[in-house]
Amino acid sequence: MRTEEELAGVSLLGDKHTVYASDYNPGLLETFVNKHPENEYLVTFKCPEFTSLCPKTGQPDFGKITISYIPRERMVESKSLKLYLFSFRNHGDFHEDCVNIIMKDLVRLMDPKYLEVRGDFMPRGGISIIPFANYADAEHEQLRAARIAEQLNNAIR
Repeated sequence: MRTEEELAGVSLLGDKHTVYASDYNPGLLETFVNKHPENEYLVTFKCPEFTSLCPKTGQPDFGKITISYIPRERMVESKSLKLYLFSFRNHGDFHEDCVNIIMKDLVRLMDPKYLEVRGDFMPRGGISIIPFANYADAEHEQLRAARIAEQLNNAIR
């Protein structure tokens, strides 16, 4: 069981009066302490209902966002992540920008060993866009390069 001290930064989980942000808000993200920093393990989140707006037309874009990371000392709290991702709903940016913004916000928040964000967006005008961005500390640079190569190989098949 976690102590109150360990849960001090977690305020959204269990709150029965959830407020959904109407625009992009990285301030919603919360973390908690990783109780197993000595272990090398992967955490994956899937958000199958990600929505943002086209910055030119204002039309909605729909996609699935997948986030995977190897934690260090801090981990992202899942409800805060959900609310953060929902905050893109009225945010006007290209798919590639959204994926990179999410990656950078999570790296700043947690300082993970490794983190990747993949967007799988619904076709618009007959074209799907699947941006992938990743980050690694020096120890995980080979993993970062291998994952980019894997994404490239999958894209050209």
